[in-house]
Amino acid sequence: MVSNPAFKFDHVHIVSENPRVSAAWYVAMFGATIAADTIARGAPQIFVALGGTTILIRGRRPGEEPAPPRPILPYADYSSHNAWGTDHFGFMYHGDLTAFCEELQAKGVTLPVPLKKGVGGRLLCYVSAPDGVSIELMQA
Repeated sequence: MVSNPAFKFDHVHIVSENPRVSAAWYVAMFGATIAADTIARGAPQIFVALGGTTILIRGRRPGEEPAPPRPILPYADYSSHNAWGTDHFGFMYHGDLTAFCEELQAKGVTLPVPLKKGVGGRLLCYVSAPDGVSIELMQA
């Protein structure tokens, strides 16, 4: 069901201390591709294509003093950054999520929420990405 066909999701925008290193992480860990590497408003701005969407990663603009990110924290039966705003973003993974998580961990990626069954019974985990970003991976 399409709630409002006038809308189509376009991108996630991440502010990064080192945008080129962060973009390279998405390429190395998830097989993303760099769609564009530009400068906008005095800062690097990199468009990373992954899963049919764009992760836009940009550096600090002149005059900005970004606050440090808050880590994701475990609670009784969920996890949260315990802050207002975007907590995480998620991807459905079409493949063996267990094997993919093992590959990520072998590459040094931290899973602050290890592979487990979610509320609907699907396997899921959370990945610590650069810049304090948390990404939920769910078994398709």
